[in-house]
Amino acid sequence: MSKHSHATETQSSLFERFLHSEVSGSAVLLACTLIALVWANSPWSDTYFHILHTKIGISWGGATRAISVHHWINDGLMVIFFFVVGLEIKRELLVGRLSSMKKAVLPVMAAVGGMVCPAILYTVLNAGGEGARGWGVPMATDIAFALGVLAVLGKRVPTSLKVFLTAAAIADDLGAVVVIALFYTETIHLTWLLLALALLAVLYVAARVLKIRSMGILLGLIVGVWIAVFVSGIHATVAGILVALLVPVKPTAEPRRLLELVEDRVRWLKGTKMTAQSVVFDHEQLEAVVEVEEAARRLQPAGLRLEHYWHPVQAFLILPLFALANAGVRLDHGLLPAVASPVGLGVILGLFVGKQVGIMFFSWLAIRSGKAELPDGVNWRQIWGVSCLAGIGFTMSLFVSELAFASEAMIANAKLGILVASLVSAVTGYLLLHSVLPRDDGSAKVTTE
Repeated sequence: MSKHSHATETQSSLFERFLHSEVSGSAVLLACTLIALVWANSPWSDTYFHILHTKIGISWGGATRAISVHHWINDGLMVIFFFVVGLEIKRELLVGRLSSMKKAVLPVMAAVGGMVCPAILYTVLNAGGEGARGWGVPMATDIAFALGVLAVLGKRVPTSLKVFLTAAAIADDLGAVVVIALFYTETIHLTWLLLALALLAVLYVAARVLKIRSMGILLGLIVGVWIAVFVSGIHATVAGILVALLVPVKPTAEPRRLLELVEDRVRWLKGTKMTAQSVVFDHEQLEAVVEVEEAARRLQPAGLRLEHYWHPVQAFLILPLFALANAGVRLDHGLLPAVASPVGLGVILGLFVGKQVGIMFFSWLAIRSGKAELPDGVNWRQIWGVSCLAGIGFTMSLFVSELAFASEAMIANAKLGILVASLVSAVTGYLLLHSVLPRDDGSAKVTTE
């Protein structure tokens, strides 16, 4: 097997593992969304909102610092979500599907169009009004739900189409992070921001220069960065992105030297006639096994290892908790008035119409310019289908809606708009792709029309 084909196979394996985690997590995310909606509108709704508003914190010297459960989830746990997003973005930019101009042009242009057009549509409906700050709400794409819909279509979906949607959604995430940092920060306290940057520099030196592996020291620095960013006025979740950018996504050790060590240790172990019992009692054998394990661990980039570890935590714990805490919207005043409001309507049109128009038009521009081409085995109708799925803006859209509005009524209108648009986008995208994708029997032919 050639080096190129082996590398391609490895990248494919990583992508399939990533895809499986996203798809599985989307089912849990959907279940928690439904639970939150039903609970918030049930006879036990008071319990739901009481839990969210319960304050948890610490007390010392007569002073108490506490924030609600809702804020602990959105400002605390979601830092881990953004940390994983940061790892994904850095991996894609350095070694993945966004690592070269040729690979990146189409998904990045699609992502730009999918952010700009929804924001413009929303602004047209809300310019000068109370809801004008919500233009960032319909800009995001929820990768878990979008890939979850693709999974329902099974093997009919070309891998290249999944790759396109994933790359565009990750580029979209990068854009959403920039929007949050630049436009949804009210006041910046420069002293705390400088402290956060100083702690990041210390963290970089500790991890990358001094090679410190003590989790206590590294975790202490990371928590310090989070606190400093939180107090600085920038949303605390940005700390997750900043820390992720310091994590290497390429091996930092010399591979040949480590492989020689592994070969030497394995050769020695074979000569000792190692058994399941001897490795427990023979100190030299156990030490050799530990050396082999340590060498193998150092060969794996820290970024990939952390992403592999934290992705299931994000998909099956953090995002479901986020859905439980944020998708519970009261329907006391009816669904129709909420979605017909300027905020609700702006979000729906932005996600459902703006995403389609933006992704299709900017993709066409990229290909028309000669800088990009359609992925192998993919046609324009399939691109249209995934542009509909990109209108599923669940997680990041809900997150931005909490930052954009102070009014509970506007937050509720935005959230209901997100839920309606995401549902319509998912159903439309599924039906469209179901009609244009090749049948399982392979009878349909892919065209580039």
